[in-house]
Amino acid sequence: MKNIKLRKMLVIAMLGSMATILMQFNFPLPAIPGFLKFDFGEIPAVLAILTMGPVAGITVEVIKNVLHWFFTGSPTGVPVGEIANLVTGILFILPIYFIFNKYRSNKGLASGLIVGTLSMAIGMSFLNYVVFLPMYTYFLNMPATTGDALYTMIILGILPFNLIKGIIIMVISLLLYNSMKQWIAKQRSELMAK
Repeated sequence: MKNIKLRKMLVIAMLGSMATILMQFNFPLPAIPGFLKFDFGEIPAVLAILTMGPVAGITVEVIKNVLHWFFTGSPTGVPVGEIANLVTGILFILPIYFIFNKYRSNKGLASGLIVGTLSMAIGMSFLNYVVFLPMYTYFLNMPATTGDALYTMIILGILPFNLIKGIIIMVISLLLYNSMKQWIAKQRSELMAK
């Protein structure tokens, strides 16, 4: 039992480290506001929820964002971007877990990824409106976004960014799942219930 718990902790730490490295290689997407950076850091969290469950996936997201903040810092000391990224990741991975856990198949994973993408896109559009854009204004002294600019930022920036991000990560996750299906099933049987 102790060996399984230790193995689980090591796998979570490795996936968290991989997610941190992938997050470092972020880049803007064309025609999307520059502060929205795309990265592949959600892929290790998807592997974590498929093999060990939601707590492992969320832990990978936390490790990724804490380490990213530690390495890159924040001008005000408040990790607004990392908090937003953490919430984005959680909104994305939780639906994947619940749907895949019920239907353990390619279709179940695809359905979970679609719902996760929609959850992330719609949830972050709303949360940016009420929480994160005001946090950027307050903590980072960015100019307040209001009126048409706010509409444009959310509807033509944040919403499509998260949809594009979800679709790209969905395609990669499905390809990974198809090539690692037996390994994922084996890890799941050994680590999930422990």
